[in-house]
Formats: sequence, C-alpha cells, structure tokens
Amino acid sequence: MLVTTTATAVMAFAAAALQEQDVLNGFTFAAKTSFGAIFEQAKPSLDLMATGAPVDPSKLFGSGQHSDATTEWALFAKSPQGSPYVVTSGTKDLSWYPQESPIHVDDREAVAAAVADQVLVRTTTPSDLRTATTIDPKSGRKLLVVSGNYAGYWMLEFFDITTIKGGLAQPQKLVYVALAVAALGIVAALFAAWRVQRPIRRVASAARELGDGAFDVRVPVKGRDELADLTMSFNTMAQRVSESIEEMREKDEQQQRFVADVAHDLRTPLASIVATVDSLDSANPETRARATQLLGTQARRLAKLVEDLMEISRFDAGSTDFRAEPVDLPALVEDAIEVSIPDAEVRVTSTGATTVVADPRRVHTIAGNLLVNAVRHGRAPITVSIDGTGDDVTIRVSDSGPGIPADLLPILFDRFVRGDHARQATEGSGLGLSIARENARLHGGELTAHNHDGAVFTLRLPRDAADPPA
Repeated sequence: MLVTTTATAVMAFAAAALQEQDVLNGFTFAAKTSFGAIFEQAKPSLDLMATGAPVDPSKLFGSGQHSDATTEWALFAKSPQGSPYVVTSGTKDLSWYPQESPIHVDDREAVAAAVADQVLVRTTTPSDLRTATTIDPKSGRKLLVVSGNYAGYWMLEFFDITTIKGGLAQPQKLVYVALAVAALGIVAALFAAWRVQRPIRRVASAARELGDGAFDVRVPVKGRDELADLTMSFNTMAQRVSESIEEMREKDEQQQRFVADVAHDLRTPLASIVATVDSLDSANPETRARATQLLGTQARRLAKLVEDLMEISRFDAGSTDFRAEPVDLPALVEDAIEVSIPDAEVRVTSTGATTVVADPRRVHTIAGNLLVNAVRHGRAPITVSIDGTGDDVTIRVSDSGPGIPADLLPILFDRFVRGDHARQATEGSGLGLSIARENARLHGGELTAHNHDGAVFTLRLPRDAADPPA
C-alpha cells in the first residue's frame, strides 16, 4: 500500500509538471507567432531609424491591431561599448492572444539585462526570434521575454506568465488529491477484503470444526459467485466425510459383530470335538462309534464354516474367481436339487429362454443355498420357477412354510443371521444367504425375499454376465 501511494503521488507530480511545461510551450509558440507578425511590420520604421530619420514610436509596435489590453515593449540598441540601452518603449493595447493579463514593466532595462545573453544577441535573420523567462525584480511576476533582432536594434515584448502556473493545478495539490484518493482506495480495499474474506473465514472456521469431529457442520450458501461455489463444495465435502465416517463406524461395528459371531460359531463345533475326543478311548464300542460319528459331523460342520468364511473374505477382498459360460438353468437347478436336497420333493417349472452366460459354480451355490434354506426353514411343497420371458432370467424358490419373520426380513441377507434368535446350534453357518446375495451381485443381478403363502426367494440374473460389475 505504501508503494502504491508513493507511486501515485509521484505520478501526479510528474503529470502536473508535464502539463505546466506543455502549456508554457504552447504559450511561447503563440507569443513568438504574434510578435513575429508585429516585428515584420516594424522593419520599415527600423530602416528609417538606421538612417537617422525621425520615426513615430507608435509606428514601431502595432498599426491599429491593438486594443483592450496592455502589452509592454521596448526597442533596444547597444552603445559602442556594448551596453544595451532603451531607444524607445511603450505600452500598447492588445486584443489578441497571447495576452495573459495586463502588466506593467517599470524597469525594462533591468529585466532585459537579466536575460541579455539570450535575447540581446545578434541573429542571422530577423525571423530568428529569441525567448527567455525571468522574474520582474519589482513586481516579482514571472515574465516571458520575446525578442527580434534587426540591424542594430532589438525589439523586446514582455508577457506575464505568472497566471499560467497559477491557472494550472499545483503539483502539491495534485499530490494531496492523489494521497486522499489513495487513502480512500486503501479504506475501500480493506473493506472489500473484509467482505470477501468473511465467507472464507466462515468456511475456514467450519473446516476447523469438521476437523475437530463436528461432522454435521455446514456453511450457509449466499449468492452465486465463486465464494458460493466454495461454500457448496465445502458442504459437499463435509457431507461426504460425514457419510464416510458413518459408513466406517457401521463397518467397524459390523466387523466387531462378525468377529464375535465367528468366534461363537467356531467355539461350538470345537467344544463338541473336544468333548467327543475324550470318549474315543471308551471301552464301550457303542460309545466309541457314536463319538466317531459326532466327531465327523462336527468336523464337517467346522470345515463348511471355514469354507464359508474364506468365501466371504474373498468377496470382501474383491478377489473372487469368476468364470462365465453358457448355463442351462433348468438343468443346473435339477443338479442342485440332487446334490443339496436329494430326498426333498421339489417341483421345477421353466418358461421362455432360460440359458444365460454366468458362472455355473456360483449360480449352483445360490440355488443350493436357497433350496437348503427352504427345506430347513419352510415346508413342502417346494417349487422352483424359472422365467426366461423377460430381458433377465429369474429363478423363484418358494416353500409352503410359515414364511420369514417380519423382523428378519430387513437383515435376512446379513452375515450370521439365523432364523433361531437364541443362536442355538443348527446345521447352517448363518452365511449361506449372505454368500448367495454376494454371488448374485457378482453377476450383476440381485437376490430378494418376501412372503407369499410361505417364503419366496427371487434371483434375477442378466442374460450375459460375462462382464460382471467391478
């Protein structure tokens, strides 16, 4: 700001000086022009004076062109010793520019002597007019002296140029004005900066609050300028941060619950195995046989649980293996029934084109889980309807059981969710439906459930899942 103010003052001072010089140059040019015309008319009279003939002084300077204003002139010659002296002088009324103001020069010789080396010099031609500026020693006014040389005479005219400088703006005044304008500009700039920075400070304060954990902080959006865009961007960022933090909290809680569920489900078969192992050295053959049978059952259950956990971890890590190929869904469903629930009575119907491009192993896993779920938690008859009449193909597995409890429907596909709220030991791991849903998503499809005279699970598969979503 100091540099700007100083530069403004210097520029104002320089501009005033240049303006004054330009006006003075223009005035000097006009004065020389008018003087030259008069001097040209005075030459015949000067020729007569050179011959010693009498001459009317009024004929020397002006021939009826002057009136209304005052001008000062003098005719100089030089003595044999070279000293200038006034031959004649006078005051004439003048009507044309450049008459600045009426003046009266009392001591013309003193004024001419002050600038003699500039105006009382021999010139090669009468048209070579000379000028000089000086100060009248009596009045103190600033004068412009214009001279013309002809033979041994010098005609001088005096112009008062004091008013030229006075009529122009004083440099000091311009500097003061510039300083005042600069001061006002600084005040305006500070006010504008305060207005501009206020929303920025609000955003900065909100950012600090957000950093301190206040994820619900938002900044009011005002206007449609860049600051409004900045505010909206901050609010969007804060919203996303809040959502991310909430999602991380939910995932953390889900992870803690998952670990607890895994520990619980691992402990149950392990406890049974440990108890069964103690019975293997029994002397009773029936006890050993029953222990061996229980040991096998718990070992298989434990192996199935471990396999499901590994599958879930692959889904979470995004490292699942997906191999798509044409799949005949009715044949796949019949095979799933034969493998998963060979003793159950299941009615299978299909309509439309029921061949899709999918990973047969994963679709088989989905169908098997749904069929096992229908047998364990529903009742016969169980029906599987395959509909290939639309853009996608749907597989609907229905049973005639009591249906899905209303409180389980929102969390039915979550991990370790079982129909028995007491978490009693069951054959299932509580991961089957969760794995089935992840497999459906891996194909770009979806798995949903609702109740309609029993539980109904609907799997929707796109016809070509060769490029599953990432």
